[in-house]
Amino acid sequence: MQFRLTLLVGAVLGTFALTAPAANAQERTVKIYGIGAKSGVVRIFGLNSEAAMKAAADQINKTGGVTMGDGVKARMVIEYLDDRCSAEEGINALRRVASQPDAIVVNGPTCSNVAEPLFGILQKKAGDASDSGLQFPIYTDVAAKGGLASISEWSFRNVPSEAAMYKSMFEWVASTRKDLKTVWGGVEKDFAHSNATYNIMKDNATKAGLEVAGQSEWLLADTSFATQVREMKRANADVVAISAHPFTTCGVLKEMQRQGVKPKMLIGLTSSSSMETLQGCAQQAEGIYIPTSFAPVTPEAKTAAKAVQAFNVNMDLHNAAAWENMFVLKDVIERQKIMGKPETVAADRVKMREGLAGLKQTVGLLGPVNRGADREAIKPFLFVQAKGGEWIVAHKP
Repeated sequence: MQFRLTLLVGAVLGTFALTAPAANAQERTVKIYGIGAKSGVVRIFGLNSEAAMKAAADQINKTGGVTMGDGVKARMVIEYLDDRCSAEEGINALRRVASQPDAIVVNGPTCSNVAEPLFGILQKKAGDASDSGLQFPIYTDVAAKGGLASISEWSFRNVPSEAAMYKSMFEWVASTRKDLKTVWGGVEKDFAHSNATYNIMKDNATKAGLEVAGQSEWLLADTSFATQVREMKRANADVVAISAHPFTTCGVLKEMQRQGVKPKMLIGLTSSSSMETLQGCAQQAEGIYIPTSFAPVTPEAKTAAKAVQAFNVNMDLHNAAAWENMFVLKDVIERQKIMGKPETVAADRVKMREGLAGLKQTVGLLGPVNRGADREAIKPFLFVQAKGGEWIVAHKP
């Protein structure tokens, strides 16, 4: 009897060993690729986006995953490639992704100086047989330089309009602070986003009736700002507007403190409305105003922020967009009946592009996000202020 039982157990275990891998092999997954900076000076933004993508995928998988075109439920998985904020590496990463039989869309990139040439290698007009550009959809979460999505009909962005945000901010400043007459600018001159946004700041400050007294310039990798702050001090402007990322923003603010520069108002770059700024220089950043498209002020935003914190990062306007993008992509996959199979990958990419192009409005963490004909997002925003080591809502336009 014992011998027969041993044979029976062996047979069952043998059957399980043969069938278990087969069952696992049949599990459907849908892979969403990300491209962004995970190394270099701005690596925190890519790392944050990757974490938000994974947190969103985790939420999606816990609620049943993604329903593919044949009705099969698939688990969403994330693979994120490092482009080091380099145009060349970004293009190489996109070409590697596009060669994969499971790649139907990319989320990213981090840097505008990568997004612009990346969009440039895509087919400009979808369906144009005379255009040999890459036919692959890209949905951007971070790169913020205005108007980039217009480069290709395969490119889409979920980033706020900084032109609209700073127009509103300087109008608010002009209407509420009649004592402010002059503004001095500071800018990371070699970084596409901060350079473009400084021009927006300067233009809207002038339109709001402020006199632009001048500007100081530095580079993204700079660590010394004594000369720039001396220029700022001589100008003695009422407002100092800094278009720079957290790393150099903190360097400049610390040097301002050292030299005793105390403007009546500080205004910062959208990308600096993050915990990285407060972790780097909360004392020196006290009081700074920044427009942003994210703050944990709605139930949805609070839930998302908590989910991302479980991945050991904080949510800001950039990775909030990455979170939103994952849910948009889930909806597009299901609505367009994307299959996610190697034999359907070309058709799936076209369906993904068509699905994204057909969106007029998506669900955002602060409210509805509208989509313009240029494939750019029109997002709700608010103004935050650094107070006591936290970002508080200062004004909702």
